[in-house]
Amino acid sequence: MSHLPQDAQKIEVAGSTVDFYTYMKDNTTVYQFDTSMTGPPEPMVNAMAGLKLIDSDDKILVMINHKAPGGLFAKVQENYNHTVENIEDGKVKVVFSYIHGESEKADLSDNTCH
Repeated sequence: MSHLPQDAQKIEVAGSTVDFYTYMKDNTTVYQFDTSMTGPPEPMVNAMAGLKLIDSDDKILVMINHKAPGGLFAKVQENYNHTVENIEDGKVKVVFSYIHGESEKADLSDNTCH
């Protein structure tokens, strides 16, 4: 998988349909997955599964996707910070981070696209 450092390790994530990886960057645990080659609902399903891992300030979730997932943002914008960066091949890199007191309130069971 591109965009991964050499020390990234594959991990099992409950409910995911793509491979997830973890690695350290500075003092932050990074969880990363790539849904750029999948169609709905897989980006949403995998993002919701991955967001369950982000339970503190020192963890982030990186999603590589074919476009910015607007439906996902609408569901989690109150509970997680996110940034979007355009990367090569027309893909986007979305980084989700924890919001103390808000991330805990997220309903991550609703992983359907509307």
